[in-house]
Amino acid sequence: MNNMNTFKIAVLISGGGTTLRNLLEKIAAGRLTATISLVVASNPKAGGLRFANEAGIPSLVLEQKSFVDQNSYSRAVFDECRKHGVDLVVMGGFLKRLTIPADFADRVVNIHPGLIPAFCGRGYYGHRVHEAVLEYGAKLSGCTVHFADNEYDHGPVILQKPVPVLEDDTPETLAARVFEAECEAYPEAIQLIAEGRVKLEGRKVRILPPKKEEE
Repeated sequence: MNNMNTFKIAVLISGGGTTLRNLLEKIAAGRLTATISLVVASNPKAGGLRFANEAGIPSLVLEQKSFVDQNSYSRAVFDECRKHGVDLVVMGGFLKRLTIPADFADRVVNIHPGLIPAFCGRGYYGHRVHEAVLEYGAKLSGCTVHFADNEYDHGPVILQKPVPVLEDDTPETLAARVFEAECEAYPEAIQLIAEGRVKLEGRKVRILPPKKEEE
């Protein structure tokens, strides 16, 4: 990994780019010491491309339909990440399945709008998660930042932030509350990784204490 001040991330998007915008805001505020070196969109109409353009971040569109299969599409995505010297790949509402190559194992992170292992897996994304939480009658929801592997919502959990489920919640109101938690959790997790404080022990993630500055 690079020095924390030059920790490079790529953000993968499919839609409005709310995660990308949040990370840019956290970097500008000095709460995330990383550089967004690349934005990859799976959709040429992805609104988030505007944020990349405004920030002067290199971006490109890779549409899955232009490739013969998931593996060739994934190779194209990760080849771009290699070209830009990326330390960490951040999925920001990226709706395409990727095959993660060996050299990017434990270097791809995702955020899920629920508390894994509940309400996760294939088909559970976006408002479907919040609808399921409400239908079940759960009293607690939240978000989970995890390492991505080659199964849906399966990789080791880095951190979670819970939010209450209120009696009068709708999927929209619950989604808004969870998104507020996401805006704090994702940059926090990325910062921990940038600082070298995330240690994997099998499926368990240990968060190491801050390193003492040399006198």
